Amino acid sequence: MRYLALLGSLLVLSACASPLPPPDPHQAWVELYSPAGNLLMADRLDGRRLNDGRYFQVPAGAHELQARFQFEVNSGGGLDGLSEPRQVTCELRVRYDSFVAGQRYRLEARPMQMKAQAWLYDAQRNVLARAKVLRCGTF
Repeated sequence: MRYLALLGSLLVLSACASPLPPPDPHQAWVELYSPAGNLLMADRLDGRRLNDGRYFQVPAGAHELQARFQFEVNSGGGLDGLSEPRQVTCELRVRYDSFVAGQRYRLEARPMQMKAQAWLYDAQRNVLARAKVLRCGTF
């Protein structure tokens, strides 16, 4: 039984370690970035769940991107003033009307206490859209 659990874990981890596919020149590529120790993963594109959460690849035009952002927060308190950090997950939504095929974009997120902030940038680091935080919690 342990062997099957170990094999299953290795298969899941190998999917995360696989290289990214080459960008399709007929679509826009959206890379994801968050500070070290945090995790930003693509979740849905235009309401459809994605198989690979490491990037978005979208046709030209308007799209809605949803992502999950996980980070740790020191909750403080406790009798000795110390407590274990809590992991917070925020669901983010970005809408942008003008994706261009062959262009690269970057969705960046960062924690802000118990919430998050995120922006969509073009290749020249111009802010194109700000993400809306749909919800955050310890779920």
